[in-house]
Amino acid sequence: MNLTGKQKRFLRSKAHHLNPIFQIGKGGVNDAMLVQIGEALEKRELIKVSLLQNTDEEASDVAAVLEEKVGCSIAQIIGRILVVYKPSSKEKNQAISNELAKL
Repeated sequence: MNLTGKQKRFLRSKAHHLNPIFQIGKGGVNDAMLVQIGEALEKRELIKVSLLQNTDEEASDVAAVLEEKVGCSIAQIIGRILVVYKPSSKEKNQAISNELAKL
């Protein structure tokens, strides 16, 4: 899913107050973590992922893996924090995607 600049700006404003709910450490990104991130995105639509100091992963590499394996969009990368968005398939969880569609 390609996001326009206006949509990314909206998602960044929504994510500003969020705390990272996933941390990627020295183990890197694994299949179990990808499943959990997918489930969290299904519920929340917008999350933050943090890369810890002891990881060998680069933020851009993690972003590429998440986009490919989970099918999400990266709204922002600041240092070691990624803002990840994926519209929910369940109507009751689509608050952000409904607002985003209006832009």
